[in-house]
Amino acid sequence: MDELIPCIPSACEVSKVHFYGAGCMDPYRSELIKILKDIFPNAEITAESDLLGAARALCGKDPGIVCILGTGSNSGLYDGKNIINNISPLGFILGDEGSGAVLGRTLIGNLIKGDMPSGLLEDFLDFFHLTIPEIIDKVYRKPRPNLFLASLVPFIQHHHEIPQIHDMLVSSFRQFITRNVCHYGHREMPVNFVGSIAHTFKRELSESIEAEGLILGEIIQHPIQNMAKFHQKFG
Repeated sequence: MDELIPCIPSACEVSKVHFYGAGCMDPYRSELIKILKDIFPNAEITAESDLLGAARALCGKDPGIVCILGTGSNSGLYDGKNIINNISPLGFILGDEGSGAVLGRTLIGNLIKGDMPSGLLEDFLDFFHLTIPEIIDKVYRKPRPNLFLASLVPFIQHHHEIPQIHDMLVSSFRQFITRNVCHYGHREMPVNFVGSIAHTFKRELSESIEAEGLILGEIIQHPIQNMAKFHQKFG
């Protein structure tokens, strides 16, 4: 109501609403559709997972393996219509390999434990104006630590040429591939990605895909335009 409605021209009648979001599945899907129906009473409304949105943006109506690498991570096998197999990402504590949250978590651990070059911990603390006690507080006591951990990715991007950080990136992406993508089989299919992490570290991601003997497909940072084109073409 605050962000979208004021941007819609008064003469424009909304006839269709396509919503994609993380965790958008039953029973939450029906509740979301009800909320959107209250706002757009005359519109046809669908609500689907962000993974299906990514699949439509990357593959259209062609089958493929689709992945999300952003704050969190996810993947699925797409048959051109539906996600027919999905290895649960499990979140940043149990899974989410290759995600911004896991990269941030790994970076902090490696820095504090001394597994990074001398002086890099001090550079990190200066970069974010943090202390180690403040980091511990944000991770263990503050809400949504995954967002804090993912917010550390700019430091990784700034130092990705350092061998230890390069190796950390490749290792995390290879874990994502082996623990998620490889379970789908279909090694002949290109592996496609959306998300800021995939786009930012496309070189390391490409190296990881090649090391696992797979084929890299499309990498899209922001899938929204491709999703709009999908619905313009297919309804």
